[in-house]
Amino acid sequence: MNIPLVIAKELNITEKQVVTVINLFSEGATVPFVARYRKEHTGGLDEDYLRNIEDRLSYLTILEERKQTVLKSIEEQGKLTEELRNKIVEATKLQEVEDLYLPYKPKRKTRGTIAKAKGLEPLALFILANPKYDGIFDEILSQYINEELGVNTIEDALQGAKDIIAEMISESADVRQVTREVLYDDALLVSSEADAKTQKAANAKDVYQTYHNFSCPLNKIKQYQTLAINRGEKEGFLKVILSFNQPGVLTAIYEKYFEYDESVFDEILEEVVEDSFLRLILPSIERELRNQLTEEADLHAIEIFASNLRQLLLQPPINNRMILGIDPGFVSGSKLAVIDTTGKYIEGATIYPHPPQQKIEAAKKILLDMINRHKVNLIAIGNGTASRETEQLVADLIKENKLKIHYLIVSEAGASVYSASEVAKSEFPDLEASQRGNISIARRVLDPLAELVKIDPKSIGVGLYQHDVDQKLLMKKLDDVVESCVNYVGVDVNTASASLLTYVSGLNKRVANNLIKHREKIGRFKNRQQLMEVTGMGEKAFEQCAGFLRIPNGDNPLDNTSIHPESYDATTKLLKLCELSTTHINEKGNLVELFVKTKGSAKIADQIGVGEPTLIDILDNLKKPGRDPREEMPAPILRSDVLKMEDLQEGMKLKGTVRNVVDFGAFVDIGVKQDGLLHISQIANKYVKNPLELLKVGDIIDVTVVGIDIPKQRIALSMIK
Repeated sequence: MNIPLVIAKELNITEKQVVTVINLFSEGATVPFVARYRKEHTGGLDEDYLRNIEDRLSYLTILEERKQTVLKSIEEQGKLTEELRNKIVEATKLQEVEDLYLPYKPKRKTRGTIAKAKGLEPLALFILANPKYDGIFDEILSQYINEELGVNTIEDALQGAKDIIAEMISESADVRQVTREVLYDDALLVSSEADAKTQKAANAKDVYQTYHNFSCPLNKIKQYQTLAINRGEKEGFLKVILSFNQPGVLTAIYEKYFEYDESVFDEILEEVVEDSFLRLILPSIERELRNQLTEEADLHAIEIFASNLRQLLLQPPINNRMILGIDPGFVSGSKLAVIDTTGKYIEGATIYPHPPQQKIEAAKKILLDMINRHKVNLIAIGNGTASRETEQLVADLIKENKLKIHYLIVSEAGASVYSASEVAKSEFPDLEASQRGNISIARRVLDPLAELVKIDPKSIGVGLYQHDVDQKLLMKKLDDVVESCVNYVGVDVNTASASLLTYVSGLNKRVANNLIKHREKIGRFKNRQQLMEVTGMGEKAFEQCAGFLRIPNGDNPLDNTSIHPESYDATTKLLKLCELSTTHINEKGNLVELFVKTKGSAKIADQIGVGEPTLIDILDNLKKPGRDPREEMPAPILRSDVLKMEDLQEGMKLKGTVRNVVDFGAFVDIGVKQDGLLHISQIANKYVKNPLELLKVGDIIDVTVVGIDIPKQRIALSMIK
């Protein structure tokens, strides 16, 4: 198999592009590096294309290795025909290879192998090869009676032959494929309430009533339904089966396996086909189809999780604020933490304004004192237990004291994970775990990306069923998202934590820690070239990471851009053509762009020795050196007063923040205790297949309240005007 050609056809790009990418990966290049700094080589392939190439290369390499193993095994058995070799070589899926290998795969003892050991294989072959036989069949059967081998009667002989044929049918790749297709096209997935619940389920609330009497065509079931049914089955609440037209399946198998329309042995063969299907084929094919649905659902759920995570990580930072973070709680109190404009922890405290203590006035006094002493101008409230009660407390405090201050609700998902982590312990060794979460909440406002990279991505809580999907696949996808975001934004090498640096292209945990140690030893890095002094930073690692590490106020203004050091000479030549120097890049970037447009980008690119894509990137960076791309994202809503659910009325128009996007819509924070549900049908005046087409986590949207159910704490929203 020509792997690059296969990938090229799948992705609708050229084979040369694929070969180039594969070669770059083999040389140690990372996806972010290739996407940004090797556009001329790849034809401008973006990260999605590059990761698809990476994934398909891995799969097809495994496929080729499996083919070689299978071919060798069959050849050693002396059963490898040219036709079989060609089928295996031309297979494009692992499942096809396994189907072809099945008849030759070493087996444990089965009814078929036992019958063969009794010498009954020739009898089975006789039945298959003589559809027009007109002799006395009992005479044939009697020839195979052998009491020493355990064949005592003609019935024993016939049963053994039937077992052998049943196994032959079940091992046919064509039969398995047609069974797979018929069931996928025609079968229903049916779930019902389990007859006898497990002990775990019996003691838990049954949340699967929707699926107590549920059926759906296998090929039309939605991914979230698959995941819900899987979980309900696993927890013992649901019983799940495939419902299908068995006679139709048996007819399809008979027609696929037997070359003749009828045989004198039809009655025997029909019985064999049914036995083969029910006993040997159906269990494995049903498992395969369920696995296929699960894999598709996993991929879909993971894509949604990844998309939501990306938007959350790229929320714009709120700079130049003294921030008070609050981790709300009832019995254990609400933890407070003040951080300065750089994220440095200043002071912490605990207040008890909620039941059972309900020390409201004491809590307000502590809050007001911390706000005044530290000139706090923004409060970040975690969205967990007691969040809305704490919001009311803060809103009352602002109103009573006429404070010029705002608050916002922050997702605290993963804060407890961070609190108990080694990273948190190393940052705040003198604080208890319960006191670290509020610091994380405050820092998530100051710089969401820098803080959230310290937490296991799947603990950030922006998806559904994250604990049900393929964990290995989930972690890879989420790590890819974090890596992509970190390198997209860039990292200040003089302030970044080891957690953040670990995700930078070309760096690993060891080199990131060495970089921190080197920074502590020499002080600030003044230029990118000093990175080469870090232990473990070889030329390849430097090549991969240098363009993503920023040095504000360093020796060279270009070090605070995403222009790679390998393009510094070209950038200097460009500035000289414009009669400028690097000291002018903060104020003359637009002049350089105008000069290039006047002369022609192709001509200028040739003069300075780079390709046009690199020239375009250089121009973008000269116009906005040190630009944080997150600034283009919608800023979070800052509030100073609280809205109660009882204040809502149908028809009320509000601004809200998208907190989570799922298959059936989005959950939106409109400033009351409960997030409202924006159902997929209420997103637009048109059919919306996937909410992610129109909504992202962090979006600020205008919504109308269309339904309120106070007892059930449900709010229905609409974007349709």
